[in-house]
Amino acid sequence: MIPRYTRPDIAAIWSDDTRYRIWFEIEAHACDALVKLGVIPASAAKAIWKKGKFDIKRIDEIERVTKHDVIAFLTNVAEHVGPEARFLHQGMTSSDVLDSCLSVQLARASDILLSDIDALLAALKRRALEHKHTPCVGRSHGIHAEPVTFGLKLAGYYAEFARCKARLISARKEIATCAISGAVGTFANIDPSVEKYVAQKMGLEIEPVSTQVIPRDRHAMYFATLGVITSSCERLATEIRHLQRTEVLEAEEYFSPGQKGSSAMPHKRNPVLSENVTGLARLVRAHALPAMENVALWHERDISHSSVERMIAPDATVTLDFALHRLAGIIDKLVVYPANMQKNLDKLGGLVFSQRVLLALTQAGMSREDAYKLVQKSAMKVWEEGKDFQRELAADKSVGKYLKPAELKKLFDMRYHTKHVDTIFKRVFG
Repeated sequence: MIPRYTRPDIAAIWSDDTRYRIWFEIEAHACDALVKLGVIPASAAKAIWKKGKFDIKRIDEIERVTKHDVIAFLTNVAEHVGPEARFLHQGMTSSDVLDSCLSVQLARASDILLSDIDALLAALKRRALEHKHTPCVGRSHGIHAEPVTFGLKLAGYYAEFARCKARLISARKEIATCAISGAVGTFANIDPSVEKYVAQKMGLEIEPVSTQVIPRDRHAMYFATLGVITSSCERLATEIRHLQRTEVLEAEEYFSPGQKGSSAMPHKRNPVLSENVTGLARLVRAHALPAMENVALWHERDISHSSVERMIAPDATVTLDFALHRLAGIIDKLVVYPANMQKNLDKLGGLVFSQRVLLALTQAGMSREDAYKLVQKSAMKVWEEGKDFQRELAADKSVGKYLKPAELKKLFDMRYHTKHVDTIFKRVFG
């Protein structure tokens, strides 16, 4: 995490203070459960809750000697609690604390990310409805294809991010599990009811089988989901970057007063925010692979996953939070140029209606092969000589045998291509 791409709310989840606070709550709740079982005295649990404190600098100091973070933490808490601290961590192992804490942190981070997606969905919906009937050219391979509307473009992205939201909800549920099962996960020294109690208090589900650690296939799916979400972010960002190109200029990022686009060229207005989202997406996706490689731990556990997760968990969630927030802002303030969209739509002299002419000829009795050749012949003149497509077709006697002038003219009606916009919007927005 670096400040430039970090927002405070999600960063706080990964702070040392939050992490140790969660550790303490896990330990203290476990003590409450052990009181119910008669394993430790109620006075001890009360003392732990009342006196339990920690000091980050002191923990660091102890860890430099112990070379073990959980032991350093427990030692520091014991310095505050006193003799009753001997009942902390009864029957537990470090992974019980570390893994359950990570689950809490990822669940909390997911809640922020889901809120981010909601904000992006709201912006996409508003702008899609605004430009529901704004005509623009659809492109395949980067080349003009057939007419669409800008609202349809945005509706497609809305549907995609709605899927992203559903995936993240599922990933959050899968990652939010608690393990308080002791060494090698057998519950030999701690009753399963303790795990159930702590899970309930921490907002988690119990892990059915924890081999001292929570199985890392859960984490692999979680970070893979974040990677897919950022791929969707990049797809939308890339679309905006293309639409802002000087030769296209159908939409562009809002350029604020006083903003500078280039240190050398005062005229520049660059899609820097979308480019930023593209770069951030690459970083988040890069974290999915090491998460997958973490799945294959040795036997009941090792800690080869630990160093990986200490880095990718905060970095991936914080980076995605920033990217989603930025993307929502881009869409919210996106400057749209309908006149340029129409200009580009007309740029090829009507070629975008070629399929409709092709189909009309086949419906009038011409073979598809002959119709394709006939339409393509006129189309190539438009490409190479800048002709008007409708006029070229009208001048072709072979076309005239099948289509009257009024019928041909009707084939160049934009409304034909947008007649089902309402149907698509109803599918997307209900």
